[in-house]
Amino acid sequence: MYTHFIGVDVSKDTLDIALVSPTNVLLHAQRIANKKSAIVAFFKQLARLAPGFSPAAALCCLEHTGLYNRPLLEAVQGLALPTWVEHAPHLAASTGLSRGKTDQADARRIAAYAARFVDRARLWTAPRPVLAELDRLSARRARLVKVHKMLQTPLTGSETFFSAAEQQAEKRGCAASLKALAADLAAVDQAIVALVAGDETLARQYERITSVPGVGPVTAVEVLLTTNEFRTSTDPKQYACYAGVVPFERSSGQRKGRPGVSHRANKRVKTLLHMAALAATRYCQQTKAYYERKVAEGKNKMLVLNNVRNKLVHRIFACVQNDRNYDKNYAPALG
Repeated sequence: MYTHFIGVDVSKDTLDIALVSPTNVLLHAQRIANKKSAIVAFFKQLARLAPGFSPAAALCCLEHTGLYNRPLLEAVQGLALPTWVEHAPHLAASTGLSRGKTDQADARRIAAYAARFVDRARLWTAPRPVLAELDRLSARRARLVKVHKMLQTPLTGSETFFSAAEQQAEKRGCAASLKALAADLAAVDQAIVALVAGDETLARQYERITSVPGVGPVTAVEVLLTTNEFRTSTDPKQYACYAGVVPFERSSGQRKGRPGVSHRANKRVKTLLHMAALAATRYCQQTKAYYERKVAEGKNKMLVLNNVRNKLVHRIFACVQNDRNYDKNYAPALG
């Protein structure tokens, strides 16, 4: 299907690009500015640098690096160049043993990875503009929460180490900043609510997700973003692996280890699902009964909570894909 494979190592200011065919390296690595105009100009030159190159028959592969990817993704979208955005742990685990690291070498490794594992390729789909805006608002909210926590935690966790007068002085010193951060958080929360409510697809999926007991607005938004409105992620089992809530067996020979979850996961999604699981075990009678029953049977509490996280993922996907809110009294029809 593909005659050429492009590997791109992305950094803030530059891109290192390598081009390979299934049999040999055609372009070792060339560095260009990480700007849309420079990227478009480079790809237009590839036909001269590599005779027979055609964007429609090439696969561009790059590592997911967030904001730094944006100029390249905007460029390949306009060029109609098939693109694969892969997560760093997959690239690191599949490129073999390396004794050194340079951006040029990384570009060649990414290109070779695309050529070798082309059957695994999941082509990148550009999010709708409304989802891109939601992503920006969600990232801003996360930064505000982080800064607020940095200021608030020392004020509430150090009472025994300061005198009353010192404690009051610390609180006064941060009061204006905390007040401003609270106002900014309220504003971004309102903007997120308004944005979701103003789009029919987002509003419907958001309603389905938040109907699952324990799942709140922040978790719902993160699921919408990380699934691209359930367009690029449609399998709850795969998403549960992505979120790090699926236990895998760990054994070798006569040694039988305890199953454990992988550390190669989206830590933010995993944290949000953990908070949702805690809420579900408190306020959802079904989930609370399940949790208490398994703990009474001697199961480890964290193991049971992880099972709850997994259940929440499957409930979220079922509600969205069946286009119906969660029904605690739902009983599947017998076939």
